[in-house]
Amino acid sequence: MPDYEEMGIAEYWIVDYLVLGANHHIDSPKQPLITVYQLIGGEYQFMQFRGAEPVRSQVFPNLSLSVDDILAALQPRQK
Repeated sequence: MPDYEEMGIAEYWIVDYLVLGANHHIDSPKQPLITVYQLIGGEYQFMQFRGAEPVRSQVFPNLSLSVDDILAALQPRQK
């Protein structure tokens, strides 16, 4: 996003938990996906993460969560 680059936002995430992205962005078969965009050399580079794969972040280097962990937190809690 050009505005984010101009503002110098170091990192942003897109969490596609409803699997709405196009096949060319999230592969086939579709599965929930987190895309992390990192500002490197004035332009965004991205990494994609799925399932039990740990999400890597420059902004949160000690983060220890997988895509599955994050998606589980979105589920309504059972009483």
